[in-house]
Amino acid sequence: MAAPHRKKCKRYDVPGDAHFLTFSCFRRLPLLARDRTRQWLVRGIDRARSANPFDLWGWVIMPEHVHLLILPHDEIAISPILSSIKQSVAKTAIAWLRNQAPDFLQQLEDKQPNGQATYRFWQRGGGYDRNLRSTRDIHEKLQYIHDHPAGRQLVARRADWFWSSAMAWQTGGSEPLAINRESFPALTPLDDRIDGALMRD
Repeated sequence: MAAPHRKKCKRYDVPGDAHFLTFSCFRRLPLLARDRTRQWLVRGIDRARSANPFDLWGWVIMPEHVHLLILPHDEIAISPILSSIKQSVAKTAIAWLRNQAPDFLQQLEDKQPNGQATYRFWQRGGGYDRNLRSTRDIHEKLQYIHDHPAGRQLVARRADWFWSSAMAWQTGGSEPLAINRESFPALTPLDDRIDGALMRD
């Protein structure tokens, strides 16, 4: 049987570009459905931005995937940011399962062509990475991130979903994960004129 095709994720680490990142749990399993696992991810994101600095503008943890809206600092690449986040969560989760729920590990088993098996928390590959070059694109992605839980009917209002930046943006708070409001670009009338010109081209 032929190996399943995997879409390759091309990354463009253009200085000054914001990034809209999406990465999913293995086999799209709802591995992020519990607060315990979500807290591991929050800690992983915080550690990652200490090791590979970036501004965090928006985020949401869904049961089976994650969206981040970030601006890497100068000379910081996306790959080590993602690796830092994902590896810390995967190691913690698999170690916890070995001790607390070893039977569940079978669902995370990924057999290699050589017959060896590993356990995966995250889907293979780098996920989805889109460079955002316009202020309007950045604002639209933040809106999408914040609307996602209500769109999935996980909550009635977007600010009710604790595991996203929607509540922090609405209240000015910083829980459970601080965001970098000071660097977030504001929409201006110039953005509207530029967008209109691009649509006419």
